[in-house]
Amino acid sequence: MSGGSWVPVPEGSDFPLENLPYGVFRRAGEPARIGVAIGDQVLDLDALCREGLVDGDRKLPEGVFRHGSLNRFMSLGTPAWQSVRAGVSELLAGHDHAIRDVAGLAERALIGHSEAEMLLPVEIGDFVDFYSSLEHASNMGAMLRPGGEPLPPNWRHLPAGYHGRAGSVVVSGTPVVRPWGQSVRDAGPPVFGPTEMLDFELEVGFITGTPSAAGAPVPIEKAPEHIFGCVLVNDWSARDIQRWEYSPLGPFLGKSFMTSISPWVVTLDALAPYFVPGPEQTPPVLDYLRSERDWAIDLDLEVTLESNAMTEQGRGPAVISRTNFRTLYWSIAQQLAHATSNGAPLRTGDLFASGTVSGPGPGACGSMFELTWSGERPVVLPDGSERTWLEDGDTISMHGVCSRAEDVLPIGFGEVRGAVVPAP
Repeated sequence: MSGGSWVPVPEGSDFPLENLPYGVFRRAGEPARIGVAIGDQVLDLDALCREGLVDGDRKLPEGVFRHGSLNRFMSLGTPAWQSVRAGVSELLAGHDHAIRDVAGLAERALIGHSEAEMLLPVEIGDFVDFYSSLEHASNMGAMLRPGGEPLPPNWRHLPAGYHGRAGSVVVSGTPVVRPWGQSVRDAGPPVFGPTEMLDFELEVGFITGTPSAAGAPVPIEKAPEHIFGCVLVNDWSARDIQRWEYSPLGPFLGKSFMTSISPWVVTLDALAPYFVPGPEQTPPVLDYLRSERDWAIDLDLEVTLESNAMTEQGRGPAVISRTNFRTLYWSIAQQLAHATSNGAPLRTGDLFASGTVSGPGPGACGSMFELTWSGERPVVLPDGSERTWLEDGDTISMHGVCSRAEDVLPIGFGEVRGAVVPAP
């Protein structure tokens, strides 16, 4: 187990010493800057850097943590990432007193979560959303093509995806405004109005740090040199708008109005103890998608829903889905290798989302579309109300925890949360 930190970490915290995820925060009246989470506090890396305490074995650029995004730091590459992580871990370890030797530094550098406003952690470059869960793709195919083959012919040969709208990516807690769009109801002519089929999608995304050159595909074994870390993702969807516009080019306005991500970026180094073998891939994948290492992540995922009525009654949120990210058919390394296989370049801050993560069984579905089987089987909430789609006032929260590695404390992602507000 962990040797612990001199900073108190409450039992069950997502953020023990083994995690140290990066985020961007600010306090009232102060500029945004970069910190790491430890327990229920944020460690101000800029304050430490000014005292020369996190440079490790390499000199960092002046003011690298005095930014409103992680992009500048991420662009420095894996040697800098690992050096800073090692330095911060040593400073926070129980046997190290360096941070306390500087008068007042611990008090200045440690900020309670309640005092910190968390911001979007990265300036998003490009946004790609995949369709990589076998269970999700099979469920969707069964509903949309009853009696036919659930999976498209190419699905088991490549990680399918589409390019989303980077400007619509927001940080957890941003209100979800019910979008307007064009849809067809009761087989009539198209109408324009607020979506009546608002949905969530439980996803996990990874963010690239080191860019790549145009025309130079990234080999799958080089993925760790480019992937900085992972976040939770909720790719909000308007299913009625999506259904009408989907043919022939795929997702557009039904998806592009908002995508929420968690504020803390959990690094690959923190996730290393939780990499496990992924599902067997049949038929065998092409050579450029083969890897000698394990790339599935043993990450328990949970979705809760809380309505206005439940809040007023003091009931708290209800768990509506539980699954695990290790079931994902196409790994994050395969997604990266395929996305760049035609020579498309990576940029610092690119976000690649997994697509909806669903597992076997009805309680492991990562969207309302699947949980209710396209509205046929409503979800019953603790207050007795039912949901086929999300209603105004509903709050969706997603949580993720890695907990099954030996000799390592569980680490978490915090949450990605959003409350639905009425269409303007």
